[in-house]
Amino acid sequence: MTTNITVNDELKAYIDPLTSDEYAALERSLLAEGCRDALVLWGELLIDGHNRYGICQKHGISFNTVQNATFKSMDDVHLWMIDNHLGRRSVSDFQRGVLALRKKEILSTRVAQSKEAATTTDAEAATPPADEPALTRDVIARAARVSSVTLGQIEKIQKTATPELVNAVKTGVVSINAAAVISSLPEEQQKEAVAGGKKELRQVARQVREARLPPKPEPVPPPADATPDQITIHKLNLQIIELNEERDQLKKKVQHLTIALAEARGAQ
Repeated sequence: MTTNITVNDELKAYIDPLTSDEYAALERSLLAEGCRDALVLWGELLIDGHNRYGICQKHGISFNTVQNATFKSMDDVHLWMIDNHLGRRSVSDFQRGVLALRKKEILSTRVAQSKEAATTTDAEAATPPADEPALTRDVIARAARVSSVTLGQIEKIQKTATPELVNAVKTGVVSINAAAVISSLPEEQQKEAVAGGKKELRQVARQVREARLPPKPEPVPPPADATPDQITIHKLNLQIIELNEERDQLKKKVQHLTIALAEARGAQ
């Protein structure tokens, strides 16, 4: 058992903590079976296994450690932690999106710094390899196994949602789709919606969507001297307009249901 282990609180909080139920299940498993997976260290710094380390310390459970000598910077550590957690089935779609956006930020910063530090004038040497994927939203979304639409919604939530609304998404009280809609409201209205619970959040999201719809144009009546055929054609045109509106509404409902279904499957 290695005793010289340093816990960095910022690094420990880099990944969302376990829920109380998940922590309790892990504690039961360690008490019953011991700590089978080695804790990952970089020198004396603990990189992976913070919960296991704390439980083992609490109950005097033996554990093993393994060094990762590939890290050269804290960014390398963060990227490793992100990829490690993205590979776990228990991570929610929202968590996946957040981690993927963090990865994009780190890699984008590295690319920018590399370009600034480049001193060569050779255009070919300064050009990234052809097989290096661009850091587009689609590429990042695929890495996180979420849709690009969902990733965009998560990005919006991160930028404009209140902490209360973010927590509601993390705990599954509100869907990513609905939270992205609600996050466009002023902070006080977001907090009020969260305080109202799941039903209130759904209702507020629906109201915001409906408020964004363009107003229906007032139908123009047929001229006073219109013939019977012209009146009939006018009525048919009005019916076509109504049917087109119904079609558009159904399309939006299908899109919302598709997103909600994808989120539900990802949470299983």
